[in-house]
Amino acid sequence: MSVQDRISDLPDLVKRWDAQQAAYIAGREQRFTAMLDVVELTVGGDRTIVDLGCGPGSLTRRLLDRFPDTRVVAVDYDPVLLALARATLTEYGSRVTVLDTDLRDAGWASFAGEVSAMVSTTALHWLAPDQLIRLYAQIRDRLSPSGVLLDGDHFRFGDRDPALRTIAADHDDLTQRAAFAAGAEDWASWWDAASAHPLLQPHVAERDRRYGRRTSTPETTVDFRLAALRQAGFGAVGTVWQLLDDYVVWAQK
Repeated sequence: MSVQDRISDLPDLVKRWDAQQAAYIAGREQRFTAMLDVVELTVGGDRTIVDLGCGPGSLTRRLLDRFPDTRVVAVDYDPVLLALARATLTEYGSRVTVLDTDLRDAGWASFAGEVSAMVSTTALHWLAPDQLIRLYAQIRDRLSPSGVLLDGDHFRFGDRDPALRTIAADHDDLTQRAAFAAGAEDWASWWDAASAHPLLQPHVAERDRRYGRRTSTPETTVDFRLAALRQAGFGAVGTVWQLLDDYVVWAQK
């Protein structure tokens, strides 16, 4: 198989990633749409937007398609997903920049230019609560006046909401069983396929080095996220979309 043939396989891996993620996130496309709608209503579609924890570029691609005059800076720390993003976002040319960045490092936002919005989906839960609070403050400092942050993720119900916690868990289970019965890959199967791809395989060892010693972080509620955003100094915060314990929270500088 030629190098070009190997490259042509990569967009299919992104489609499989989207299907795999949708198996775990009910309403994933509705979440994306809500985020894009709020971006348009608050900062417009001709600005620079940063995608925090971009993965293979799922949200980045939707931003670039929805807003033809927008430039996206896509950042992530996973070398396999970064390689996949770089290889499959080339059609957008200079409108997209993909950066290898650890959001735990103080200098992660050193890229140049004014930033009107930062967005993230299913990514920031990897940060410990204290790291998240610091990151929110750094985001606020980096945004232009009236800039916005949109963070979409599962914010689990706590012990004060046991009935809702049970309903949300049952809903997750129902979503996954339906998706897998329809042929969707699970997380481990997708990673097996990606790690075996000739163009991504060279990045697997570095991924193992970066993530091998990381431990799981505690779950946080939406109340914690909103309080952390207020603590970071945002002038307005709120929830702009919700499906059980899946939320998009919004903050404006």
